[in-house]
Amino acid sequence: MGDQSEALLERVRAARAERRPLCPRGTGGKSHLGRPVDGEVLDTLGHSGVVHYDPSELVVTARAGTRVSELIATLAEQGQMLPFEPPLFGGDASVGGMVASGLAGPRRPWAGSVRDFVLGTRVITGEGRHLRFGGEVMKNVAGYDLSRLMAGSFGCLGLITEVSFKVLPRPRASRSLQLRLTGEQARERILNWRRRGLPLSAACHGGGLLRLRLEGNQGSVDAAVAEIGGEPLEDAHYWRKLRDHRLPFFDGAKPLWRLSLPPATPELDLPGTRLSDWGGAQRWLKSDADADTLRQLAASAGGSATRFSGDEPGDAPFHPLPAALLRYHQTLKARLDPERIFNPGRLYADL
Repeated sequence: MGDQSEALLERVRAARAERRPLCPRGTGGKSHLGRPVDGEVLDTLGHSGVVHYDPSELVVTARAGTRVSELIATLAEQGQMLPFEPPLFGGDASVGGMVASGLAGPRRPWAGSVRDFVLGTRVITGEGRHLRFGGEVMKNVAGYDLSRLMAGSFGCLGLITEVSFKVLPRPRASRSLQLRLTGEQARERILNWRRRGLPLSAACHGGGLLRLRLEGNQGSVDAAVAEIGGEPLEDAHYWRKLRDHRLPFFDGAKPLWRLSLPPATPELDLPGTRLSDWGGAQRWLKSDADADTLRQLAASAGGSATRFSGDEPGDAPFHPLPAALLRYHQTLKARLDPERIFNPGRLYADL
């Protein structure tokens, strides 16, 4: 354990010389996401450890193989947190995989996404160079914000070896409530509460119940609870279970779809069982409906539909991109990984 960047760099250089695809992997908890890739696994777990942490400056830097649980515990000792609430999916995750997937938990609409808190990265490029980008170290070049481009890239643009994050203090007070409402009633109330600045940090509707989390200083949380009413949420681990897909909703063999929609989108007539997260901006669907039907419904509302689990003919889990945006993906892949050694075909660039 520790700094294994030189060994990783040599692996990448050898693969480049032989034009041999590599599949960067930490714990492998998100390896099912995206198209399958035929390549050699490049294990990053040995390259681990918190490199630098300055609680007074709200900045932490960790190597890619560092367990997210370790990073969360380190921050918690100082009363701080990763604001985007990264999912662990019931096990653990690595820092590199957390950034590469770009996935965030229930707090995301109110706190921000993974890329919003990435300050800088170290990346081994497809040309076999180990470079540092972003933050206080160097200015990004060629018009790309390369540090934040790594968030959600699924390991297709380069091998992340180190990431610097902005962190935030943990909220002083937190209360969770539940109210019995229809989906449309829940949507309208959440929009109203957001306009009025109530301290929401999570909102999920399913099974006829709207579950809310309120966080901030004690006075603002108490005032919001008094105004909203409802009942206390008895499950103290509900938000962690939602984050990690351990609620009963996520059980079963039916394909799981993730619909990303504008939060003001009314209830859609979706075939299957639904759970609405992020105040309506992220809607989970368990359904056997065909991909075209679901994607047309999502697109008609200004959103997209991604198959999160379950088989689909043609291995096309992601919502198709418009032609212009697809060209950007292809150009970026060609610029950063000209030999196509990092996860070729997992996203869009090789279509």
